[in-house]
Amino acid sequence: MRTRSMTAALAAVLLIPSALAACGTSDPQTADETPTANASGECADDTTVTSTGPVEVTDALGRTVTLDAPAQRVAVLEWQQIEDVLTLCLTPVAVADPDGYRTWDTAEELPDGVADVGLRGEPNLDALFAADPDLVIVEATAEDDPVIAQLAEYDVPVLATRGADAADPVQNMLDTFAMIAETLGRSERADLVADEFQASLDEAKQQIAGAELTSTEFVYFDGWVQGGNVAIRPFGQGSLVGELGEAIGLTNAWTGEVDPAYGLGQTDIEGMTTVGDATLLYTGTTDPAGSVLTELEKNEIWASLPAVEQGRAYAFPAGIWTFGGPRSSQQVLDAYVDVLAS
Repeated sequence: MRTRSMTAALAAVLLIPSALAACGTSDPQTADETPTANASGECADDTTVTSTGPVEVTDALGRTVTLDAPAQRVAVLEWQQIEDVLTLCLTPVAVADPDGYRTWDTAEELPDGVADVGLRGEPNLDALFAADPDLVIVEATAEDDPVIAQLAEYDVPVLATRGADAADPVQNMLDTFAMIAETLGRSERADLVADEFQASLDEAKQQIAGAELTSTEFVYFDGWVQGGNVAIRPFGQGSLVGELGEAIGLTNAWTGEVDPAYGLGQTDIEGMTTVGDATLLYTGTTDPAGSVLTELEKNEIWASLPAVEQGRAYAFPAGIWTFGGPRSSQQVLDAYVDVLAS
């Protein structure tokens, strides 16, 4: 199998993270009239609102977002930000692709009854504004983003967040979480969660250091089948999963070209021969479109990779969203330890 050109690879990467995920319906559901705390026990006593005054936040596009009071009825159009709002002990009134979220992101449970506003990149605006949000949270990299342009026609504040930044993906994840918390008047809750994330990272680093690993080199990947061919997406330098691994003492062995936002590359099965003896890690979430692992297991090149021959190719637990917030990142850290150091 010939290696696909990197130009084509990076063009495909620009479609992520939505490309791998199942598409949601655009049929709206009925949202509860009053937002409630999420299903986590730590949010049962919702005392997380510590600011009630006016809010002024500079969003990821450098725009000033002003609110008379912290947002309470929030619509969210990306999964990382859905997770973040739930971690902050608020249930959104409307979200994009809730079924996909429940498949790919198990860090925070999305309660039933939240309005479904369709696709993440193409929300149903009628359903969105029928939920009567006082803030819409989106993911965007430029002011001419088509969703932001559509939302500009409505008199509802829009907070633009940056879903990824390969220059410092961990800090970007925390900064996004903190910015959302500020709009909700829940910065103290955000500080607590950030401290818990740091504690998880420190503990994972200690556990990896104390383990007798065959190799500290790894490559995490996911993939899909396209036109009968297997496309593999390694999480390289600048990816959130890759940087979390390196933060606890591992070495990311994928050194190929990656995109500047998510740190993702693209290759085929032959391309995986370049990673040497690195341990192979991959998503345990089953894509509704089909499992790439089924195709890999049929391939002689895959079977000959050192990690596969030596039984060092491991699936992470299902439902870990590799583009998520602090709680997903803690799941990633736990998975590294459980898979490599147990």
